[in-house]
Amino acid sequence: MEKLIINFTPSGMIPIKEMTAHVPVSPDEIACDVLKAADLGASIAHIHARDENGLPTHRGEVYGEIISKIRKKNKDIIICVSTSGRNVSEFEKRSEVLDLEGICKPDMASLTMSSLNFNNQVSINPPETIKSLAEKMLKKGIKPELEVFDAGMINYSKYLIRKGLLHPPYYFNIILGNIACAQADLLHIGVILNDLPGNSIWSLGGVGDSQLMVNSLAIVWGGGIRVGLEDNIWFDSARTRLATNEELVRRAAEISNAIGRQIASPAEVRCLLGLDGAKK
Repeated sequence: MEKLIINFTPSGMIPIKEMTAHVPVSPDEIACDVLKAADLGASIAHIHARDENGLPTHRGEVYGEIISKIRKKNKDIIICVSTSGRNVSEFEKRSEVLDLEGICKPDMASLTMSSLNFNNQVSINPPETIKSLAEKMLKKGIKPELEVFDAGMINYSKYLIRKGLLHPPYYFNIILGNIACAQADLLHIGVILNDLPGNSIWSLGGVGDSQLMVNSLAIVWGGGIRVGLEDNIWFDSARTRLATNEELVRRAAEISNAIGRQIASPAEVRCLLGLDGAKK
């Protein structure tokens, strides 16, 4: 069985301090949680920046501050930044983070394959914006992290492949359990995995209570996982105890160790994804 890829998602856009004191929002807090997750086996960090009020921001300088704080202490972990359409729609704002250079240049960037609805919010991803983001990532040498919430998004990724906008190997983050998308059950998961293009590497993430189940399934099934407070702020399904990022990553690593599956290092994942070597 292939070694486990742990894709760590520390904060996302929804959790705020009023919901859980454990969510990292400042550059120092986010960098600290990423470094702890790396020590536990995370090879990829999927980062959303927050502004001085703890709210989501697209600003490149904030991302740059977070990335530089991480890389000053860990040059190996793969940094993936968000180009989300949940709080901004303009291409210039969404792609600003892709202009970072030097030690602050991200290795990867999220690319959601379609628009979708969350419980109380919409993520707008028009075809032209998706294609423009893919073009800029290709030009900048930044690997797309293909975010998929439904089977139809796999089909759109194949369209982008035919257009020459995505190059193999393809990395898919498949996120299950969102209210308006594919659910965390074997049928939905099986259909999506069956439709993946050749030369694809995949990870599964679960929203809310489904995170542990989906992560466990992916670990046993041979895929990677997406784990962190972005998708789930609770440690238990009964929601009696708020989780920390460290606890969520540690539990996933312990499950992998329990079945004898090794955890992939950042260097191994860089090789697998065709990324540049560790930043100097």
